[in-house]
Amino acid sequence: MTNDIVMIHGMWGSDWCWTFFKSYFEARGYTCHVPVLRHHDIDPHDIPPEGLGTTSLLDYADDLEAYIQKLDEKPILMGHSMGGLLAQILAAKGLARTLVLMTPAPPAGIHCLSWSVIRSFLGLFTQWGFWQKPHRISFETAAYAILHQLTEFRQKTEYQKMVYESGRAAFEIGLWYLDHNRASRVDETKITCPALIVAGSQDRIVPAQVVRKIAEKYRHVATFKEFKSHSHWLIGEDNWETVAACVLTWLENGA
Repeated sequence: MTNDIVMIHGMWGSDWCWTFFKSYFEARGYTCHVPVLRHHDIDPHDIPPEGLGTTSLLDYADDLEAYIQKLDEKPILMGHSMGGLLAQILAAKGLARTLVLMTPAPPAGIHCLSWSVIRSFLGLFTQWGFWQKPHRISFETAAYAILHQLTEFRQKTEYQKMVYESGRAAFEIGLWYLDHNRASRVDETKITCPALIVAGSQDRIVPAQVVRKIAEKYRHVATFKEFKSHSHWLIGEDNWETVAACVLTWLENGA
């Protein structure tokens, strides 16, 4: 049984997103791999790389597949937010031994509109041509949608690390019904490995009710867990250790 975990970060992120979880699981004997998505290994204040705006979820998935293929065994795939959707896409290709989805973005077919989601993406989706341009979330939006459980100091600290993201990827997730390539589609029958699906009751950008729908999609293999006091940033909020301990227990006893 492999102890390799591939940790996949989400929108506007990089390997720093997994700092706490990586140290936690490595201290318990796991080997953690934290690949950085295409065009995300940049300084947040640099001009976004050429081609980022039109980078697809499928481009990210292809890069990750090549990364995983170099490992000796199928790993545990652990994804947060958009990284959780990428983990679903990869698992449907048979690339995961076990799947851990942390407040994952939903695949095509799952509707997620609510006031908090609309407010989280309104600034982006009202920009003409956003689907082919790079974008960086504003501090005000990040503080509202993702980091609202943190102190203002930590909100600013985390925000300063956030990089530009692909408008194409945002389009493929948020407006999947307009995407002819069906990039965010996942065939649930192709996912046969055990899956732990984690929601935060205070999540505004991927509300817990959306995560429950994802768990229902994979009900033949899924275990669902909701944390009442956590939001979208449950991998880095106060008491993140409680979430990590739950994941560890499931991996060692329930997966």
